[in-house]
Amino acid sequence: MNKVILLGRLTRDPELRTTPSGVNVCSFSLAVNRRFAKEGQQNADFINCVAWRNTAEFVAKYFAKGRMMGVVGSLQTGRYEKDGQTHYTTDVLVDEAYFADSKSSSDASTSAPIQNTTADFGADAGLMPIPADDDLPF
Repeated sequence: MNKVILLGRLTRDPELRTTPSGVNVCSFSLAVNRRFAKEGQQNADFINCVAWRNTAEFVAKYFAKGRMMGVVGSLQTGRYEKDGQTHYTTDVLVDEAYFADSKSSSDASTSAPIQNTTADFGADAGLMPIPADDDLPF
C-alpha cells in the first residue's frame, strides 16, 4: 500500500502549468515539522508535491506561500540524467488537498497574535441539547 498523509506549510506559491495536451498540473513544496529533532538538526522536511487536473486548479487558486495545508496522496520516485549524472526524485502525487487553517487566521498570524477565547456552548448558545441514550433512533 502506498499512501501518504501530510500536514505542513507551503514554502512557496503553487506553480500551475498546463501540459501540451491541456491537462493542468500544479507543483508545490510543503514544510512538514518532524516529531523529534536533535539539537542542531533541521526541524522540518521539505516535501515536493504534484497535483493534477481539478486538484491542481484548486491548489493554485486557494493556497499561497505560508498557508497550512493537508494533503493525501501517494509517493512516487523517479530518476533522470543531466550532464551524464543520474538524479533521483521523490514526490507526493496529491489526490486530495485540504485547508488546515482559516484564511483569516493565517492573515492574522502575520499581523497580530491570536488570543485564546472560550465560548459558551450551552443551551443559551442556541444549540439543541444532546438526547438521552434511550431517545436515540439506533
